Amino acid sequence: MTAPYGPVRYRVCQIPGAKKGMKTYTLKTEDIKHDWWIVDAAGQPLGRLASRIAQVLRGKHKPTFTPYVNGGDAVIVINAEKVKLTGRKMEQKRYFRHTGYMGHERFTPVQNVINKHPERVIEKAVWGMLPKTTLSRQHVKQMLKVYAGPTHPHAAQQPAPLVLVEAK
Repeated sequence: MTAPYGPVRYRVCQIPGAKKGMKTYTLKTEDIKHDWWIVDAAGQPLGRLASRIAQVLRGKHKPTFTPYVNGGDAVIVINAEKVKLTGRKMEQKRYFRHTGYMGHERFTPVQNVINKHPERVIEKAVWGMLPKTTLSRQHVKQMLKVYAGPTHPHAAQQPAPLVLVEAK
């Protein structure tokens, strides 16, 4: 077989000791196991919290990660109203939305959102850290549960506490 600039050569695995014809692992739907994790957002910086949650929702913390399969875990976030925003974000950060009419841009300060719907702050931060696909919408809508207070109705799933920052 020839290409425009000569013969096509297929690359052989260059890793010493590797088997010939190594295959990439792909997660099958019957092998998927969703665990449940619980996170206490009280006093946690919003960005670090959201990035760790997004990682767990996608399943990147598992060795069986496959980008196009929902192999991630469900996450419950409690105490969303006590999340910490560093710097002057409480005064300066605004959420943007557009009504669809020309010039009708609406900006909402983060302080108003935290007072009325504290769950949305974490949901929007996690959504911003996921790729914009139908799989990510499924992650946010079905696998992320955020509650403003310390109680949640998911005790039957026996969620394990999620470590946000690794101890040094």
